[in-house]
Amino acid sequence: MLQTDGTMKPRQAQPSIAKPARERVYLYVREEILRGHFAGGSFIEEEQISSAMKVSRTPVREAFHRLEAERFIDLLPRRGALVRQVTAQELVDLYETRRMIEGYAVARICQQKIPVPVEMATILDQMDAIPNNDHFPRVELNRRFHFTMVGALGNEVLSELYQSLGSRQQRVAMTAMSVDPNRVDRIRIEHRALLTALQAGDEAQARAVLEQHLRPIVGVVSRLPGYGLGEGD
Repeated sequence: MLQTDGTMKPRQAQPSIAKPARERVYLYVREEILRGHFAGGSFIEEEQISSAMKVSRTPVREAFHRLEAERFIDLLPRRGALVRQVTAQELVDLYETRRMIEGYAVARICQQKIPVPVEMATILDQMDAIPNNDHFPRVELNRRFHFTMVGALGNEVLSELYQSLGSRQQRVAMTAMSVDPNRVDRIRIEHRALLTALQAGDEAQARAVLEQHLRPIVGVVSRLPGYGLGEGD
């Protein structure tokens, strides 16, 4: 909930002692950002999170530094943590980068007849069981589906590079589905088509599906900050 001073009032966290405090704080704030409870452009204060999580401010600071490194927030002196906004350019750049990496993975899998991981089909079945309006678990499974495909190549450096896109990938996916809820059904169809093409070793079809799947949607991009900047009249 946005307060009058521009900061966000966090929901009360459920108690848990299974993980270290800094990890629990990190996961809690990250989920709140992804779900949109901490909106882009708003501030989060250490004291608020400390109170909600019932921990000292030290693990909150540690979690904030990790979230800043993953580009969820910017830490501003004497102001707190500013939640970063997903911009139109960031979405376009992310999709371009993913097309390069995943397009290469598709080509290698089909050309070299690399076995398609069974886990990809399992993940899609799990996604089908999620209600259309529950985007948070869906974006995590979506990330795993694509990461599993890239991981099938056995190239650890490439997998690490792709993994580094994870936080941006999740924020962009949450933003896109929140702006365009109908995208959920299209994603489901495209995932199945991509998996079918990979299993058949049909590189041309797999590439075509991937290009469609990772094409920035104008209706989504146009509603993000920064859209149209730098373009001619």
